[in-house]
Amino acid sequence: MALFLSTFVNKVDKKGRVSVPAPFRAALSGESYQGFVAFRSHKHDAIECCSYSRMEQLSQSVDTLDMFSQEQDDFTAAIFADSLQVPFDGDGRIVLPKKLLDYIGVAGEVSFVGRGATFQMWLPEKFDAAQVASRARIKEAQSTLKLSPQASSSDKGESS
Repeated sequence: MALFLSTFVNKVDKKGRVSVPAPFRAALSGESYQGFVAFRSHKHDAIECCSYSRMEQLSQSVDTLDMFSQEQDDFTAAIFADSLQVPFDGDGRIVLPKKLLDYIGVAGEVSFVGRGATFQMWLPEKFDAAQVASRARIKEAQSTLKLSPQASSSDKGESS
């Protein structure tokens, strides 16, 4: 599974090209599709990004919802109908489609924000403000996180 860590700020050129951080490209290198999938966030002024295999997991999750329910219709419209496959060029860059650039308001720079199994792209100033707000909510609520049990080597398909 791809793991995206840290935050990187990269310049976007006039053609909408931007270099994807090397650690993010490395995380995606094991995928059959050499690029990622991007769609407008339904929660933030950001672009949600993930591997193609993660999109397949999302599709399976949506398939568990009642067929033709409003919830299923809303998720498929917000995620799949809006998704774009974004391939890497030979230099590890992507071309951000205009509709995505316009959605987040990017003109000169974009923040690549690791979120574990996924990442987001933000206008740097908006991400900085959102991160401050997130940290404040966690601190105020004194939130904790239960650590998921580690898979054993037999669960990972390794033999002992």
